[in-house]
Amino acid sequence: MRQTVHCIKLKQEAEALEYPPYPGELGQRIQQQVSKPAWQMWVQQQTMLINEYRLMPADAQARRYLEREMERFLFGPGSEPPPDYRPKS
Repeated sequence: MRQTVHCIKLKQEAEALEYPPYPGELGQRIQQQVSKPAWQMWVQQQTMLINEYRLMPADAQARRYLEREMERFLFGPGSEPPPDYRPKS
């Protein structure tokens, strides 16, 4: 039987993550409060941010930016796309 979690992002019970998807306390918090579908939503948002802003994940400044956006996306008001972003149809 799959475990569920009351997802802070989706505001409903959903499938839980099997392990912390991020290191440290933040990863533990994500595993305890964020569902697998919400995490996948973040992965898509992160990919868009990396591509649109041409971020290099190996760069410490880019990693800090992505971590802040991840916290905003999962636990806060959300992560905004770049001002000139137009999703592909």
